[in-house]
Amino acid sequence: MILVPVIVLIAWSMVIWALMVAVRMPALRKAGIDVMKISGSRPGALDGVVADKAQWPAHNYMHLVEQPTLFYAVIFSLALLHAGGGINATLAWAYVGLRIVHSIVQVTSNRILYRFSLFALSSFVLIALTVQAFRAAIHAGLLPF
Repeated sequence: MILVPVIVLIAWSMVIWALMVAVRMPALRKAGIDVMKISGSRPGALDGVVADKAQWPAHNYMHLVEQPTLFYAVIFSLALLHAGGGINATLAWAYVGLRIVHSIVQVTSNRILYRFSLFALSSFVLIALTVQAFRAAIHAGLLPF
């Protein structure tokens, strides 16, 4: 079923969230930042304040709540259009696998060449899923062409 990759990617996002908290809280203490005394800031405000490696999970978590929202929308569209099997399910799993590997690279070595390659591949998979959803909408008579 095409909704299972959605559940897996959401669960993976929660794993990265937990890693972010586990890594960031000690880094904040080490930098002398008392979270009980500070108020809100902007994304990236801790870049250069805490160790870069402590920021990598936070950066990855932000990435997991950016482009994957489009993935969720297209998967729900395919599911509602009864087009969630076959190649579309395979593409959904490919997207999730690529995003998980992207996360692993970003929170460990953070090598830009590898991260970008994985991001580009997952983007192409997302484009393919979007084309498939568009085709399914046409087939269902939801679009005038």
